[in-house]
Amino acid sequence: MSDEGKLFVGGLSFDTTEQSLEEAFSKYGNISKIDVIRDRETQRSRGFGFVTFENPEDAKDAMEGMNGKSVDGRMIRVDEAGKGGGRSGGGYRGGSGYGDRSSGGSYRDNYDSYGKY
Repeated sequence: MSDEGKLFVGGLSFDTTEQSLEEAFSKYGNISKIDVIRDRETQRSRGFGFVTFENPEDAKDAMEGMNGKSVDGRMIRVDEAGKGGGRSGGGYRGGSGYGDRSSGGSYRDNYDSYGKY
């Protein structure tokens, strides 16, 4: 399934609903689907969701127009779905602990072989 026209929307208020996202994004074009991701147990928003436009060009316009704007009192971040927004892929990399450079580059890289800065 293609993610063309699908936007990731982060930084959502816990009060944001599909309806409020539709109100905010519909001025950019026809929306085919809106998902606010919710906690399974509480049904409260997890702070992010997805908006899919029928036309991928409308999605690009919405991304440019809505990134950094306020929805339900919170500044949102809008990016193409699946682009990751600069996060690493996560998962186990086989590192053995502090100072092990194969473990993915983090504050641990600043430790010398004695575990000190």
